[in-house]
Amino acid sequence: MSSYIGPGVLEVDTLLGGWEKVTAGYLIEGPAPVLIETGSQSSVPTLLEALARHGVGPSELAGVAVTHIHLDHAGGVGDVAKAFPNATVYVHEKGARHLVDPERLVRSAAMVYGDLLDSLYGRLDPTPAERVHVLADGEEIQVGPGRTLTTIDSPGHAKHHLALHDSDSGIIFAGDAVGVRLPDAGILRPATPPADFDLDQAVTSLHKFAARSPSGIALAHYGLLGDPAGLLEEAESTLRQWAETAESAWRAGADIEEALTARFGGPIEGVCEENRAKLETLNGIHSNAAGLRRWLDTTKGEQGHPHPHSHA
Repeated sequence: MSSYIGPGVLEVDTLLGGWEKVTAGYLIEGPAPVLIETGSQSSVPTLLEALARHGVGPSELAGVAVTHIHLDHAGGVGDVAKAFPNATVYVHEKGARHLVDPERLVRSAAMVYGDLLDSLYGRLDPTPAERVHVLADGEEIQVGPGRTLTTIDSPGHAKHHLALHDSDSGIIFAGDAVGVRLPDAGILRPATPPADFDLDQAVTSLHKFAARSPSGIALAHYGLLGDPAGLLEEAESTLRQWAETAESAWRAGADIEEALTARFGGPIEGVCEENRAKLETLNGIHSNAAGLRRWLDTTKGEQGHPHPHSHA
């Protein structure tokens, strides 16, 4: 399933786990077309079928860019690189080595995802080093005459996170830096996973997006959202609320996950259990609590001295 969300911008539903409107890839059309996000390895057949349907032959894709190397965004890179032998693979400097040699990344993903690694996400095949291009902040990828994608270094969700701003449509492809809002679950939820979530960096990244005055913001999870200024303000406010709730629990030696669940984990109005389960699988409170706990331990541990029995 795919549809145009802007001039020459094709949104492709990569159907993670067969679920609709959970993971998106974006094809930026032009003489040198670029795909932003491959989705997971398990989504590759769906993605390749969608690209073929839109006439993108094996020799025609010029680039594959990933916002970061988490497997729901980049797990398909090795397979897609094989399918499109002329495509350059674009990635953040701090993620490049993991695409070339994914063993450590897959091992740590196995610890996080458990059985879901193979049943839902798949793994990550290596990409030859000569195919990988490290993107600097502010670097431009040429898609066609007068059309570029400009890199925005945007850590916070992950240290290897970047966004891309399309000069033609004005859309910023924000990966997970703005959070997750599944159309079927409604709410905007921050994405604060371990190992390197950082609140200050995440907020700075949101401000960098706002400074570029985008026409819209496209999330990997999921789709194009309008009112970018309002969305970025909401994202910052929500992120700060989660961080404050986590820090209060941490300082009191209480369970961070329980505190977040009590404040943010109630029923979502008009959302059925199945759609709520999608959100929890993709961006669960447990994962966000673990990332917030690690951030608090790392940045405030010396000043804060949390109770020795505090929990993530």
